[in-house]
Amino acid sequence: MIADYHSTYQFSLTDPKHFWLDAAEAIDWTKKPETAFDPALGVYGRWFSDGALNACANLLDRHVAGGRGEQAALIYDSPVTGVKRTYSYEELLREVARFAAILSDLGVGRGDRVVIYMPMVPEAVIGMLASARLGAIHSVVFGGFAANELAKRIDDARPKVILTASCGIEPTRKVAYKPLLDQAMAMASHAPDAVILLQRPELEAEMTPGRDHDWASLVLAADGRSAPCAEMEATDPLYILYTSGTTGAPKGVVRDTGGYLVALAWTMGAVYGVKPGETFFCASDIGWVVGHSYIVYAPLLIGATTILYEGKPVATPDAGALWRVMEEHKAVALFTAPTAIRAVKKEDSKGDKLAGRDLSHFRALYLAGERADPATIQWAADLLKVPVIDNCWQTETGWPIVANPVGLGALPFKPGSPTVPMPGYDVRVLDDAGHETPVGMLGNIVIRLPLPPGCLPTLWNDEARFRKSYLDGFPGFYQTSDAGFIDEDGYVFFMARTDDIINVAGHRLSTGGMEEAIAAHPDVAECAVVGVADALKGQTPVGFVVLKSGVSRDGAEIGREIVALVRDRIGPVAAFRETLTVARLPKTRSGKILRGTIQKIADGEDWTMPATIEDAAVLDEIGEALKGRGTT
Repeated sequence: MIADYHSTYQFSLTDPKHFWLDAAEAIDWTKKPETAFDPALGVYGRWFSDGALNACANLLDRHVAGGRGEQAALIYDSPVTGVKRTYSYEELLREVARFAAILSDLGVGRGDRVVIYMPMVPEAVIGMLASARLGAIHSVVFGGFAANELAKRIDDARPKVILTASCGIEPTRKVAYKPLLDQAMAMASHAPDAVILLQRPELEAEMTPGRDHDWASLVLAADGRSAPCAEMEATDPLYILYTSGTTGAPKGVVRDTGGYLVALAWTMGAVYGVKPGETFFCASDIGWVVGHSYIVYAPLLIGATTILYEGKPVATPDAGALWRVMEEHKAVALFTAPTAIRAVKKEDSKGDKLAGRDLSHFRALYLAGERADPATIQWAADLLKVPVIDNCWQTETGWPIVANPVGLGALPFKPGSPTVPMPGYDVRVLDDAGHETPVGMLGNIVIRLPLPPGCLPTLWNDEARFRKSYLDGFPGFYQTSDAGFIDEDGYVFFMARTDDIINVAGHRLSTGGMEEAIAAHPDVAECAVVGVADALKGQTPVGFVVLKSGVSRDGAEIGREIVALVRDRIGPVAAFRETLTVARLPKTRSGKILRGTIQKIADGEDWTMPATIEDAAVLDEIGEALKGRGTT
């Protein structure tokens, strides 16, 4: 590996063949690739097309063979049940190989799909890796997802088998999964051959005779059995991960096998600075891409220890939950969403819950999922006394587009920027006509094709939609649908989704810039800005503000201070005059604020309930707050 970021990045763009073939040396291949990239294959080309390997063998078998069998591979920590369990690499391999034999008995083989609809339990990870062992394609659907949305994914993936659990456990309730699955299967036109049900003692579910199999009984009957690893082409799909589409039909992002493993192995050292044998804590969910990449695949790929956390950043039991896990398991890094840190900040703004914790082994906090505002980054850095590093990527890319590469020597921090493009990503900013913008000018963030290894090669069974969604807008480039700019030092600033750029009296303004100003107010825990229709100006910005716990000052006074703050930092051109104080903001389960839905409610437009919303009742609260507009 080249020692510094700038030379590494230039090497990746000027000689991608040798850069990525060098990176591919970190992977065990049954057939080592000689071709790095073939532009004649697929929509824009394919990586390592002449290579063959197995993902599960790279995550488990090779580490056991290499002497890591007794090392901890997976630590399950569940504050919602009080259960903790550690699986060594040898134990996890045994469980995965046995479950692969069970799936094989049910007819699952290379290219078949397995839908996994489960909570954050070890069996979900075992199901993922057992599928990969057989060459089957897994598709994890966030546990507790609505039945109609689950039905769409079943019909699109057409799984041979579905893995599920009787329930998921939230801080204040139990969510029965099986009735939701039964409803989804009644709605879906496709019927799987079998369902494997994990009965949890907190809430058991009824079995459907002839279709459902008890997980524990199958495992008991298969004791001592195992299935071998199937040899897969590097271009074979490893998994399908659905992301919501604007038409209502989910988009099935396809992840290939070889390119994904090569990219992830490279990132663990170069981007996150994590070494084999160290413990990595990714406080995400396996239903999201961050959980796929950095709970399951990347840590195990390099022989690290990964933490599977069934809990929340707050309320399980309090705002010190993440620090407890970090201390107890001696994790060297934490990867979570900005919204999780804002939730901790809201409940414990002075950091009292950190007092007395020994985090001497803790080296860095990484954030991804949505834009990390500078105020939150600074709060966390002051509290934790470690670097707080934002990184920006998408379900589609599978690993960071822009980050601060700790393993290559971290670059200076600039508030508001996740720092610089990662190797392989030729990031540009274009205006709407496709011309490159001057330095510092807001525009459309795009990536010159080809995308690097690990990024999506297509959408599941929908190449036309892939082209329309990502490639047709700017020929020769991948369209991120993000707006931002690149400064004179090459730092990338993601200011908003392109849908969140608002037009105020002819001025294109970033809602992200306004949110950055609002978040600097000492009483604000989190915020969102949307542009609402205005007869005179076209749109005017309205801020929605959640205050920190314990703030008792008059909301109108705080609102006036926020207006003055935005005016000072952005200028009168922003025409920012309204803030509405709300108890919480509507979010997806991955922590993204539903700004588009808020905007539709404010404008009185028709809107549909987002499939990924965490708590639908919040939208009613937003509607009530909007009724009082103009009073601040």
